[in-house]
Amino acid sequence: MTNLNVLEEKKLWQLWKVKGDPEAGDFLVQKYMPLVYFHSQRIGASLPKSVNKEEIKSLGLMGLLDALNKFDPARDLKFDTYASFRIRGAILDGLRKEDWLPRGTREKAKKIEAKIDELEQKYMRHVSADEVAKQLDITEDEVHQTMSEHFFANVLSMDEHIHDQDDSEGKSFVIKDDKTATPEEEVMKGELIAELSGEISKLSEKEQLVLSLFYQEELTLTEIGEIMNLSTSRISQIHSKALFKLKNQLIKLNGSGN
Repeated sequence: MTNLNVLEEKKLWQLWKVKGDPEAGDFLVQKYMPLVYFHSQRIGASLPKSVNKEEIKSLGLMGLLDALNKFDPARDLKFDTYASFRIRGAILDGLRKEDWLPRGTREKAKKIEAKIDELEQKYMRHVSADEVAKQLDITEDEVHQTMSEHFFANVLSMDEHIHDQDDSEGKSFVIKDDKTATPEEEVMKGELIAELSGEISKLSEKEQLVLSLFYQEELTLTEIGEIMNLSTSRISQIHSKALFKLKNQLIKLNGSGN
């Protein structure tokens, strides 16, 4: 990472924005590339192994370049905050367009969901991943992995639905000048949080902590493992189990919004 003091960076921004100086632009890219690595790693942790991690970084870099071109240094907003929205938005937007979830995974997810519904109607209670796995003659890990991937796909779908009213630049992840969400976005987000908060409260303390550290504190699975003194694979398992428990509520909310 390139270390720059405030005056040096201010001069680079002036050269870049006023004169389009390519060398100044390169320096700024180098300084903020760690943001691309961070968001690529964080989002990549929830994706299947079939997704090319270098492609995720490329999408993130496009977001960074977009931020460099459109950021106004005169605004009362830190660039790393602005760039983080752009980088994350570019990655998620790219994933939506690519439809990275394989057809086979979608079909398997449908079978798992159907079996969950069948068993829950039969037993009149929530069923475990182990029970579903035995009924379908697959491993418990397959159930967790499939539903974790499907959960993330639904998050992308919901995010796209919430932002279906694109702005004049045609980008759903653009930060608005007033830095506030539209009333429609606030209502949908509020409803989602209210509904999911009840389900999250039913999770174990470890599951709640992992979700909080991952989604609120934006730590990686490895960093969470260090904090909780558990292996990364164990944290990944806790994360997947928590998503499995939440998936019914999310799918129901997603379906009601269509």
